[in-house]
This record gives sequence, C-alpha cells and structure tokens, in this order.
Amino acid sequence: MAYTINDSCTNCGVCEDECPVGAISEGDDCRVIDPDTCTDCGACAEVCPVDAIDA
Repeated sequence: MAYTINDSCTNCGVCEDECPVGAISEGDDCRVIDPDTCTDCGACAEVCPVDAIDA
C-alpha cells in the first residue's frame, strides 16, 4: 500500500526531492503521492519535517 500525505503537510517539497521514483507532486494545498508509482520505500516519511506522511 502506498504512502499518503495528510493535512499536516506544509507543501515544503522536501519529500518530493527525496522520492527515488518521482511519485510525489505538488497538489493544490499539499504534496500528493501517486499510489501507482510509490514503491513504499519510506524515504519521504523519513525527511518530512512535520510528520505528514503515513504508511
């Protein structure tokens, strides 16, 4: 199951730069993870400064 980004996201973009497969993009108010591309590596969750990424 792909990681998801919750409402705590501040849209800083740190996670997008960390994603090795490019599954994260900018949404309207926060970043969005494409579940079909996400490989569940967890790299994004490790760098999120506000813990907005959930497994």
